[in-house]
Amino acid sequence: MKKNIFNKGDKANWFLGLFVVLFLVMIARAFVLENNPMGGATVDGQPVVVKDAPVEFTFSDVLRRAGDIKTITVHDNDASGVLKDGTKFNAVIVQDPEFLTNLSDKGAVVSIDSSRSVVEMLGTWLPLLFTLLFVIWLWRGLRGGASGGLSRSLLAQNPTKVTTGKPKTTFADVAGIDAEKQELMEIVDFLKNKDKFKALGARVPRGVLLSGEPGTGKTLLARAIAGEANVPFFATSGSDFSGIIVGLGVAKIKEMFEMAKRNAPCILFIDEIDAIGQKRSSHSFNDQDREQTLNQLLIEMDGFANETGIIVIGATNRPDMLDTALLRPGRFDRQVQIELPDLAGRDAILQLHAKKFKISSDVNLNDVARGTTGFSGADLENLLNEGALHAVRAGHKSVEQSDLDEARDKIMMGPKKNRKMREQDIKLTAYHEAGHAFVSVMYSDVVDPIHKATIVPRGRALGMVQHLPVDDKVSRTLAEVRANLSVDLAGRAAEEVFFGHDKITTGAESDIEMATRLARYSITTAGLSDRVGLAAIKQSAPFGARAPLENASEQTAQLVDAEIRSWLNAAHADAMKLLTKNKKTVEKLAQELLARETLTGDEIREIVLGKKSDSVADKKIGRKKSNAKK
Repeated sequence: MKKNIFNKGDKANWFLGLFVVLFLVMIARAFVLENNPMGGATVDGQPVVVKDAPVEFTFSDVLRRAGDIKTITVHDNDASGVLKDGTKFNAVIVQDPEFLTNLSDKGAVVSIDSSRSVVEMLGTWLPLLFTLLFVIWLWRGLRGGASGGLSRSLLAQNPTKVTTGKPKTTFADVAGIDAEKQELMEIVDFLKNKDKFKALGARVPRGVLLSGEPGTGKTLLARAIAGEANVPFFATSGSDFSGIIVGLGVAKIKEMFEMAKRNAPCILFIDEIDAIGQKRSSHSFNDQDREQTLNQLLIEMDGFANETGIIVIGATNRPDMLDTALLRPGRFDRQVQIELPDLAGRDAILQLHAKKFKISSDVNLNDVARGTTGFSGADLENLLNEGALHAVRAGHKSVEQSDLDEARDKIMMGPKKNRKMREQDIKLTAYHEAGHAFVSVMYSDVVDPIHKATIVPRGRALGMVQHLPVDDKVSRTLAEVRANLSVDLAGRAAEEVFFGHDKITTGAESDIEMATRLARYSITTAGLSDRVGLAAIKQSAPFGARAPLENASEQTAQLVDAEIRSWLNAAHADAMKLLTKNKKTVEKLAQELLARETLTGDEIREIVLGKKSDSVADKKIGRKKSNAKK
């Protein structure tokens, strides 16, 4: 028996398409016949020439030969007629009653043709017909959605983008987030040995929400869970469930969960889930479709039984935007915050990604990790890639330390700028950076070790002094805060000491901003000021707008502002005192910067201290290496 390859809906769509095609062919043929009554006939390949063909007149010709016209028929602005000598003519005229009366007075027989051609009728009715067809098509889709889901044709035209398969990624490919991996090992254990959990009546989380900064490895961690458990992995994005057709998101949610149930046990991963999971509001009248999609997601997550083995993993950068119903137990039971990696984590991530690159044996990845505080896993991989690209441009056979240093500076500060700077600006920049570097060495026992100083312009900065922390600090002492304030303001102090107060520049803009932010935090939040006390005072400024201090009276706000100025003035005075007392040493440091543009931390310490001395970082690293040898 022959099998019918069309279902009822497919037949309707096929006949509708055939009708539209035939209708367009008829329109084209009618248009050709309207403009060419002979249909473009030819004889031996040559067009037919009609005898006594009409003469084409302009409106001026009609006015000039009005007395010679025997008959004329007018249709809108088109006219055709016969002259008294039997010549036929066609013309485009301006239809005016006075003009037509004038022709009649001169003996012409005037006829008005009010009929409409096929093309004109199509121009009127065709838009209405297509509008009606679109409304019928749309209504069929909406009616299908009301009866349990949109028609298959709508879903076929708007497919859900789902990545499927069994990932080869495992926890061995994830580094720097060991605590988060341990938190998720229960998920893997359940997918492998769910009978062990059933025996004790334990309920494994149905959903896990991964949140954290961009690039911290949320998607990679989800793939690693599926890879470790060796189960199917379905990945999609929250934006895939939004569309122009109302109800399409609901249908896609149903389709996705049905697919997961057929392949259970599995991992269902929804990236950027905040696109459909935002908090619902009583005022969101214009976003009902998104709320319907969210409602369907809530139903599906709470509807399947625990033994199906479907585990939903969501990822977002904004967990605060998610609806509370989505975060309750039974849906996303467990929330895992993925933090930016610490020093040990960054070192592990670099060691992992370095296997893909040809790294020189002289490269110290621990130094790279120390200089990349605040980098995510994606940032670190990009750093190694930028270093490899720089090595290729420089003609190196492997990625060297200088390549990675250049890549880090490029990512943090921007590419090098080939600016034509005035000699006095270059000199002032050298003394500015020398001031930062000198005070950093003077406070080397409490501030991070200096790594290098340079006057090579990058981005908006004309120069910089870079520090490499020995380890990640979770807090700072009052002595460290005051020392860092002195280092921040040492550049402005150097300008005043060597060029005078009238020659200071705007180059200290970022230094002053950084120092002010540190002083304000220490005084209003950390409680390090004796005058303000231990009261926590928060200053919030949403969307960049200015806002008053919270939990503070007007008098307290004035006291905070005065205390911040006092701290900054004291730090500036301290830097001025150190630089004035050691003016010759600072000048020598500035001259070396002018001559070589960049000085390493060891070179700076040698100039300032008069001899080579190991930094605090070198001593600590040396102790680690000696312990490792033992």
